[in-house]
Amino acid sequence: MKNWITAIACTAMLGLGACDNMTSQQRTVAGATGGAAAGLVTAEALGMNSNWRLISALGGAAAGTMVAQNTNRTVCAYARGDGTYYEAPCP
Repeated sequence: MKNWITAIACTAMLGLGACDNMTSQQRTVAGATGGAAAGLVTAEALGMNSNWRLISALGGAAAGTMVAQNTNRTVCAYARGDGTYYEAPCP
């Protein structure tokens, strides 16, 4: 099981380099798909039931979409420590 998860993680890291020539819509779809896959793999690795797998896939898709959109805008979110955040240009 650990080898399977490691293989998926390595493949995902290699796939990130292919996002340079994508349009905004393609980047959003790729982020949602990658996030959903990461959420599903995490739930599977933790041995969760089907309800939690669905929830983690949906949460991962939402997070992946946000990351893709922020990457496209070159804006990063930084936590203030009090539960709020601010946006600033990425380093």
